[in-house]
Amino acid sequence: MKSTQTLRRLATAVLLMAGLGASSAFGQFTANTGTTSLNVTVAAEASIQIDTGTTGLTSSNTLFADYTGSTNYSYKIRTSQGGGGTGSVTLKITTDFSPAGGPSVTTPPTAGDALTYTCSAVAPATACSSTQISSTVSSTSVASFGSDAHSAKAGNSSNSVSWTLSNDPVYKTGAYSAVATFTISAS
Repeated sequence: MKSTQTLRRLATAVLLMAGLGASSAFGQFTANTGTTSLNVTVAAEASIQIDTGTTGLTSSNTLFADYTGSTNYSYKIRTSQGGGGTGSVTLKITTDFSPAGGPSVTTPPTAGDALTYTCSAVAPATACSSTQISSTVSSTSVASFGSDAHSAKAGNSSNSVSWTLSNDPVYKTGAYSAVATFTISAS
């Protein structure tokens, strides 16, 4: 009988403790609303999309007229406020024309041969101000951005690079290709 009573008291104590623990856990929620602070740091960012995957350089019907073509691109940008915010679009010829025997950016077959370009850009970009000579060694200017520059959420399109490649009679006939890599940055 004593062991039954002890067992009953023990079971009652366990149930009582479990009940108190549960009610104290629920007792900590005293309101039907709550709040949190949401914080975000918006940084300078930039992205570029080349809209012309392959740019054909063609010559007009005039004999030995230079080869020309156009590459279109779109960008998204946000530069920092204040005097320190800037951004740029540059390009570099990362793979020279190949195969050998045709045009070359690194070692033109004739002095004066060049792959040059001019730029057009939609605000807030400022297009390069003069004809640029392409390089395989360093990046050259396409566009620049000032402080607190913002593109549209969908991006700003209708920007372009208009290429001119010397048409040198020394070039051997055939198809040649090079790669131009565009880079955008923002601070």
